[in-house]
Parts: sequence; C-alpha cells; structure tokens
Amino acid sequence: MSDVFLEGHMEIPDVTWVIVAGALVLFMTPGLALFYGGLSQTKSAVNMMMMSFAAMGLVALTWALWGNAIAGADAIGGGLFGNPTADFALAESFAAGEDSLVWVGFGATFAIITTALISGAIADRAKFSAWMIFVPVWVTLVYCPLAFWVWGDGGLLVEGGMIGDAVGEAVDFAGGLVVHMCAGLAALALVLVIGPRSNFAPNKPHNVPFVLLGASILWFGWFGFNIGEAADGAQASLNWINTMLAPAAALVAWLVTEWARGKKPTPVGAASGIVAGLVAITPAVAFLTPLGAIILGLVAGVICCFAVDFKYGKYDDTLDVVGLHFVAGLWGTLAIGLFGVEELIGDGRSGILLGGGFDLLWAQIVACAITLVFTFVATFIIGLIIQKTIGFRVEHEVEEGGIDAVAHHTEAYVYDEATPRP
Repeated sequence: MSDVFLEGHMEIPDVTWVIVAGALVLFMTPGLALFYGGLSQTKSAVNMMMMSFAAMGLVALTWALWGNAIAGADAIGGGLFGNPTADFALAESFAAGEDSLVWVGFGATFAIITTALISGAIADRAKFSAWMIFVPVWVTLVYCPLAFWVWGDGGLLVEGGMIGDAVGEAVDFAGGLVVHMCAGLAALALVLVIGPRSNFAPNKPHNVPFVLLGASILWFGWFGFNIGEAADGAQASLNWINTMLAPAAALVAWLVTEWARGKKPTPVGAASGIVAGLVAITPAVAFLTPLGAIILGLVAGVICCFAVDFKYGKYDDTLDVVGLHFVAGLWGTLAIGLFGVEELIGDGRSGILLGGGFDLLWAQIVACAITLVFTFVATFIIGLIIQKTIGFRVEHEVEEGGIDAVAHHTEAYVYDEATPRP
C-alpha cells in the first residue's frame, strides 16, 4: 500500500492497473449482452446475447492473430494500416516480454465491445451464421485500420500521418471515433443492407431489470475504459470524476427531456441516458474540466433522447445504436474542439469557446468526416457481400417465430401450461 500512496498522490502501477482496467472493459460486453437482451423480444433474447458473446471469442482470436498488428505495428500502405505480419499470433509480443502482452489484451477488449455494440441494430432478424462471418471480417478491414489511423504511429489522422500533418492531429482519448462513431455508423450500414423488421415499431423491452443491470455494468466497466491509459495519477483522477459526472448529467437530462416532451420518465430512458453520457465523455474524458463534463453530458442526454426517435420511417435500428453511439460519439468528439482545455490537451491547442483558434475544431471535424465515410462505405460493402451470398437475414417464418429456438435450440424462458407464453 505504501508504494501506491505517496504523500497523498496516487501513482499508478502500470501493469497491475492495466490488468484490472482490461478486465473491467471485458466485463462491459456481458453487461452489454444483458442491456441488449433485456431490450429485445422474449423470443430473440438469447440470440441477442449470443451475438455479444460470439464477438468476445471471435474478436479476441482475430486480434491476437493479426488485428493487433494492423492496429499498431509499423505503418505500411502509406499509413493506411500496420503491417499485419509483424506480430502474427503475438510471437513478437511474447518474445519482447515485460508488459507487451497486457497492452495487447487491453486493446482487444476495446475491439470486442465495439463489435458487439453493432449487433443491437440488427436484433430480431440477423442470421447468427452471418454474424459469425461478419465479425472477423469487419474487425480486420474496418476497426483495425481506423484504430491505426487514430492511435497508431504514423496513422492518417495523427501527427506524422498525411491528414494529421495537413489539418492537425485529431484528439480522441478512448474511442469517440474508433469505438462509438465506428460502431454506430457500421450499425446504420447493416440495417440498410438487411432492411427493417416485419413489425417495425417502437421496441418494447421484455425485461427492464436486465436493461438497468446491463447499464450499471457498463458504467462500472467504463471506468477501466476511460482510465486504463491514464498517464499519471492526476489524469486518472480527472478521468474518474468525468466518467461519473457526464453520464449522471445525461441521465438527468434524458429524464427531464422525456417530461418536457409530455412523456413519463422511464427506466429505459434512464439507462439510455447513462449510455449517452458515457459515450460522449469517452473521447473527451482527459481534456475537459468537471464542469465541461457536466455540460457535455447534459447536451448528450437531450440530443440523444431526440435522436433515438429519428429512425421511424427511415431505418430500423432496433436498439438505437445509431441514436446513442453515433450521435453521442460525434458530439463528444466535436466538443473537444469547442471547450477542450489547452493545458489538458497539451499541444498548444484549445477549444474555440475557450479562446483557442479554429485549428482543433477543424481537425476534429475532418476526423469525424473521414470516420463517417470510411466506416459506412466499408461496412455496407461487407454486409452487402454477405447478404448476396449466404444471406444476412433469417427467413420470415424464423423472424416471426423467434430466432432463439431455431438458431440456438433454446429459449430464454421455460413455459408450461400454468405459465402461458407472452
């Protein structure tokens, strides 16, 4: 204990903390499974949860074999991606020893949760076999290159990269671009490929306690998400309080917005507000004051409360991946250019509302635009190829009867004569 607390200032023991943080982030995916499973229909709840668990297995293996290298090895292809053969099956990381492997694992947990997030948009109608093919292909061709562009040495959007040098380096601490905008845009592409449910209507969650439990686990795990790469105790402290304040503000703002719109404050709204605030603070967590985090969360709660209703008559994003993750991720990334603090960003730039020039905001806008175009187009092509070959959507009879019994030979609940099926 004396090694951790010195004169009242916390020092972070790197390996130990990253192990804990990585475990917290990995735990977020089962939390997401509960969140999505509770929001789903009873007849497809198991399938929905299985898509998250499948992502855990498939992404971890893909990341270990070549994904980690694509996202972080020496740049090839003009800074488009890292060399995929540089660390195949983690051979070089294993040989390097020290703490190399724990950082690989930490990166894998981010890729896992990003991929699992997409599944909520296609709930109730996607083939599990198609999802099993989509996951490793998408991680390889979309997530890993984008992660390299934003965080890799020589990536397109960082200093030393073609676009980063031209317009300034994009700032994204924990994944506004790489995780949330990426997942939300991929979700939009897939729902356009697959099409709406046969009963496209406001989704009625079958298990609200699961939704609240899942949101709680997500908030708990998010502290590892946002603090795992903190540079020191001061940054870790700021990230911790901002990770508490932004979702708290978004939760309150969402409930007040429901009231203002003539609705009742709902538990699903509370859970969604938490997620909106968490998503928004992710890219900006190390670059805003606590007051900035509160403002960020308040705005996220309001705009996402409206955004989740935008889909009706346009696209069937079943569990509001676009309305929460794309919208809040976009807002959080752009907000850095509005009221990011120069001393926290550390490169002489600050938000335009704090007296900084337009440079930082312009870099954020360009990074968002590139993420939007690349992620949407690439995912749409991958989804379309799968749809035109093996098919991405279940048959109408399966959709109507429920995917769980057909795809997984099980159901979430056992019914008998005394307990009629809902």
